[in-house]
Amino acid sequence: MPVKKWTVQYVLMALVLFFLFAGVQYLKGRGLAYALEFGAIWAFTSASIFLVVRYRNYKNRIACKVCNDLPE
Repeated sequence: MPVKKWTVQYVLMALVLFFLFAGVQYLKGRGLAYALEFGAIWAFTSASIFLVVRYRNYKNRIACKVCNDLPE
């Protein structure tokens, strides 16, 4: 199981999503504290859903051309 690869991808995705969600909320005129909280909550939620689906696909041996996690 490619845990190291998934960990790096999870962290990078969570950071990108955090800045994206927080930035959009801040640009919409929300306060900075609200924007940061919103970004943190939704980045964690989105990245966690992605990780769970990724694990399920790996466990059920569902091939993914982009992920390329299954051994040959």
